[in-house]
Amino acid sequence: MITRADEYPIHQTSEPIARAASGDRNFYDRYFFNGYSRDGSVFFAAALGQYPNRHVTDAAFNVVHGGRQYVLRASCRASTDRMESRVGPISIEIREPLRQLRLVVEPNAWDVSADLIFTARVPPLEEPRFYRRTNDHVFMDCTRLTQHVDVRGVLSVAGEEIRVTPDRYWGSRDRSWGIRPVGERESGAATGPVQFFWLWSPVNFEDLCTHFDVNEDSEGERWHAAGMLIPIGGEVEVVPSVDYRIQYRPGTRHAQRAEIILRRASGEERLIELTPLYNFYMLGLGYLHPKWGHGMYVGENEVVGESWQLADVDPAFPLHLHVQAVCEATLGSRKGIGVLEQLVIGPHQPSGFSGLFDPAP
Repeated sequence: MITRADEYPIHQTSEPIARAASGDRNFYDRYFFNGYSRDGSVFFAAALGQYPNRHVTDAAFNVVHGGRQYVLRASCRASTDRMESRVGPISIEIREPLRQLRLVVEPNAWDVSADLIFTARVPPLEEPRFYRRTNDHVFMDCTRLTQHVDVRGVLSVAGEEIRVTPDRYWGSRDRSWGIRPVGERESGAATGPVQFFWLWSPVNFEDLCTHFDVNEDSEGERWHAAGMLIPIGGEVEVVPSVDYRIQYRPGTRHAQRAEIILRRASGEERLIELTPLYNFYMLGLGYLHPKWGHGMYVGENEVVGESWQLADVDPAFPLHLHVQAVCEATLGSRKGIGVLEQLVIGPHQPSGFSGLFDPAP
């Protein structure tokens, strides 16, 4: 099972690269991208994931424009060549590692296509390793890098061509790999209540980028957290502690407004105020999707598309819980834009949630 990846001196075990070191069915290796106009009027996101122990590779590309979310999904039987980064009309090209990547979405029947280049604004940020056991089973064991980017190229949606230029479009990308729940739910006896609390927020300003994320259990105890300040052209500053405040929109588990606090080693607090403009529904990229969920086998080579009006989406419906809110951001006198990703399932005492899906009053 030798592939072209084996030509590179990157081996971590005695196995060929085509064989994952872990036999866990939930092992994955994934790309994610988003981009947005600085006024928030256009948002796009893409993902491509490999699941070698499930023999599946899948990808998706979404655009929000004119109050509508356009969705393109693709899935195929995975190649043994781990360097293959194409699924249906969606492909990724690494032009310069950790510096510049190209995303191509070829014209298709759903009228959503793109040729976009994502270029680093700052160095990649390695988030602390995610490790979580539930009921003595490894629920999550993965690494992620996040990087703020500018974007250029062309985007076509619903017959309209949109020129994407770095002076008007920022975004972020990530790479993550390891073990996390993907694919069809495993059978067996129930293992207790479901609970997951997750916030993730890369933000772009003209002269500075910031990053924040946190996972908490039902009582609000943190099992993962990260915060960074990255001046353009400067060094990454990892802050020793972070915090947040969220005002939830009534009837939902989504933020109406939020504050992120990054506490520096000096004790100074940098407060980032986030005002959501609208929600991008991660369901369009496969998150929580009952059929097109990550790593699910849907056929040898399948491509589908759909779209919906954001105003028609019920935000309290469980499949719509996972969102990236496109947010205006304020840090002192700085004005910027970014996203606040939110997934809150099950009880979370600090938020006032006691059940599986109960909304904010």
